[in-house]
Amino acid sequence: MCGIIGIVGTTEVASALYDGLTVLQHRGQDAAGIATVDGSHLRLHKGRGLVRDVFNQGAMSQLVGHIGIGHCRYPTAGSDRVDEAQPFYVNSPYGIAFGHNGNLVNTEALRKEMFEDDRRHINTDSDSEVLLNVLAHELQIQEHMALTPDNLFKAVAALHARARGGYACIALLLGYGLLAFRDPNGIRPLVLGERVVGSRHEYAVASESVAFDVLGFKLMRDVAPGEAVFITDDGQLFTRHCADGAMHAPCIFEYVYLARPDSMIENVSVYKARLRMGQRLAEKIKRERPDHGIDAVIPIPDTARTAASALAEALGVPFREGFVKNRYVGRTFIMPGQGDRVKSVRRKLNAIPLEFRKKNVLLVDDSIVRGTTSRQIIQMARDAGARQVYFASAAPPVRYPNVYGIDMPSAHELIAAGKTDAEVQQQLGADWLVYQDLADLVWAVQDGNEDLQHFDASCFDGRYVTGLDQHYLEQIELLRSDDAKAARHCA
Repeated sequence: MCGIIGIVGTTEVASALYDGLTVLQHRGQDAAGIATVDGSHLRLHKGRGLVRDVFNQGAMSQLVGHIGIGHCRYPTAGSDRVDEAQPFYVNSPYGIAFGHNGNLVNTEALRKEMFEDDRRHINTDSDSEVLLNVLAHELQIQEHMALTPDNLFKAVAALHARARGGYACIALLLGYGLLAFRDPNGIRPLVLGERVVGSRHEYAVASESVAFDVLGFKLMRDVAPGEAVFITDDGQLFTRHCADGAMHAPCIFEYVYLARPDSMIENVSVYKARLRMGQRLAEKIKRERPDHGIDAVIPIPDTARTAASALAEALGVPFREGFVKNRYVGRTFIMPGQGDRVKSVRRKLNAIPLEFRKKNVLLVDDSIVRGTTSRQIIQMARDAGARQVYFASAAPPVRYPNVYGIDMPSAHELIAAGKTDAEVQQQLGADWLVYQDLADLVWAVQDGNEDLQHFDASCFDGRYVTGLDQHYLEQIELLRSDDAKAARHCA
């Protein structure tokens, strides 16, 4: 999970890219970077940490240019070193700076092709660098002709034919403009925006529409699956579908957790989708436990608040804020190690005892992944005096790794993998556990856009839209486990 943004403006864009990245910070807190083009020179600054920590006044003053891209990320599939902060850069052909959100599932095959056939060296473990070099190679093939939009789109089509996985990408081509494209299944999100300054048009692409809101861009539309967008240095917009025939299947977990509620993705309001998740979950509770005896519905801040409020309203039960969040602690889901996650929960949340004392409370979270946070929160509710602690997940059980850019861990670290709901309930220490049904989750999103017929819900149902082999899942197991991460940090 990463955040990307690119702008082709009429004036300096560095401050706008910075502001856009701060709004996309929820998509990655590990590293950030900005690249701009100043004439024939690339200006690049990146580093580990939050956007506000990576960029100071001195760094920003060097990022000169009216065209640029930005990236914030968290580490996936083993890519967690300092030198893997993005944007990446290659100097041939033309000079290309590159940012990527997602994950490839054929990285090793492509890495081998890069070395043996394309004669390109990959310097990091990042699949993003592999994807950049695939793009560079395909552009190199077009180099003997003028770099027209047509030839650019041919290069992207060739990349789609080679790469498998979920990816939304932006690239600066020095002296030419900004190129953005999305994987043929449309797994990872990408939106296109526009604003008019005087008589000229400025364009932007980003992971989420919320970045446009803060910058004054108007959301034009989502970049279509397999589509490429090219914006020239002087602001001309060209688009083309570069891959056909793949099933459109956006990631449904974007609506559950990843995206901000004020974003629009695939013409669906994330906020409205989460309201519908809460409504459907309330209906399930009424069916399965009509005499539920719930005294208060309490959200786990912040992502679950929308679903919890709709659930409470549908049940006719008071909605209460029972936990206060320390906003200076990052999202525990994207922390790289189990030790950090365990330590951070008590630092992140503090209970308000009066909302729990002698009550039967229903705690609502967006999802349950490892169960580490959920288990501690349930205990916090008991320590605060709750009589009974029920727990509701606005998403179905997470039983399978996500391989398209979300660092959901190896299967053996997922609390619901291979377990019944009753077994998970026991492990969490809840008095009752209720999950959203997958059909209801799909409805909650689909109701906002009936043209959406399919979703990537692989972490719930184990169906990978690009196809996978067992060897790849074994590799992911080795790379993503907390033990593997700890070993890399100690090396």
